[in-house]
Amino acid sequence: MSASDGKQSVHRVWHRRTLVLRRGDHIGDPLGLIFLDDPETISDPVMEKLGEYFGPRVRVLKAEITHDAITVEVESRGWREESNRLAAAADDLHKKGARRNALQMYREALAIDPLNGAAMLALGMALARSDKFSEALTALRRAREFFGKDDVEVLLAMARCAARLQRTATAIDYLETAYEVDPRNFMVRRALRALGREPARAAPVSPPVSKTGES
Repeated sequence: MSASDGKQSVHRVWHRRTLVLRRGDHIGDPLGLIFLDDPETISDPVMEKLGEYFGPRVRVLKAEITHDAITVEVESRGWREESNRLAAAADDLHKKGARRNALQMYREALAIDPLNGAAMLALGMALARSDKFSEALTALRRAREFFGKDDVEVLLAMARCAARLQRTATAIDYLETAYEVDPRNFMVRRALRALGREPARAAPVSPPVSKTGES
């Protein structure tokens, strides 16, 4: 082992994350079959399916299934600092127009730290901007699992990918979720109209009520 290898191994540590896999993201794929099982029962086949989904670098510790989501606690051993450094370098390459090299570097960042949610999100957004819609949608779905609250920009990107893949119903689902998050977002409302859905009129914001008798 070289000195650099020894130095790198010191920084390889276990990371644990709680991920949320949403039912709507897995309709029609093998993982979606889990939602057909009894939510009170986490069987060995279910854990095996989750293990196959996350891959050999990620260990599934426990899972909880509801009608709409699977909450999974996972852990993986990786080089987080180096992964973040590679992702930051990929960001810089992408801004400079070196998209192919940037995509490769994002993947390298995830190879050494599969639980780097920020790197997964950056990869998905970069793929979407490169019109690699199928790969982008997969990466964005994986990135969405890392974050408890939905982000409108991410949902818009997912909807755009789904629409370009002729998956209109899926695109509408993402846009309607984005509309629930931010009903006043112009981009969301315009995208819904483009797909034949008229968004509900947003409720007006009430002015603050002044209290009498205050100095």
